[in-house]
Amino acid sequence: MRNFLKGPKMAVIWTVLRIWLGIQWIEAGWHKIADGFDAGGFLQGALAKATGDHPAVQGWYATFLEGFAVPNIELFNVLIPWGEVLVGLGLILGAATIPALIAGAFMNLNFLLAGTVSTNPILFTVAVILLFAGAASYYYGVDRFAIPYLTKYINDKKGTKTAKATA
Repeated sequence: MRNFLKGPKMAVIWTVLRIWLGIQWIEAGWHKIADGFDAGGFLQGALAKATGDHPAVQGWYATFLEGFAVPNIELFNVLIPWGEVLVGLGLILGAATIPALIAGAFMNLNFLLAGTVSTNPILFTVAVILLFAGAASYYYGVDRFAIPYLTKYINDKKGTKTAKATA
């Protein structure tokens, strides 16, 4: 069963899911870049959700937002939209797929922790499923060719250093 889930036939399904997820990220990021993005309102809304009897935002996360995110809002105004676009491009191309999936899931997790549900649970779940699919998630992508090439290149460099050290 494991070989079936990670084989070339299932890789078609994982590829469709990966590209769909990438499109979601590109659309989200591109709108923020094109229309202008200010995370200030989002962060203030998240902080407001940290109060009351049943807060949607946990106190520890509100402390992080207030102590780190709000003072560095300009950084987040750049990181969020460009991060979303880069995650989307990576997923669509199947390039740096695993790092893109981890970065996307991390952003979804942070949006969820900030009290924003929207499509985040769905996107997070698809990212986790694709992470479990492993190499099958990029079987039809740039990584299928880039990873073996980079692995060989790195190993050759290590071999050169080892050979020089022993000489």
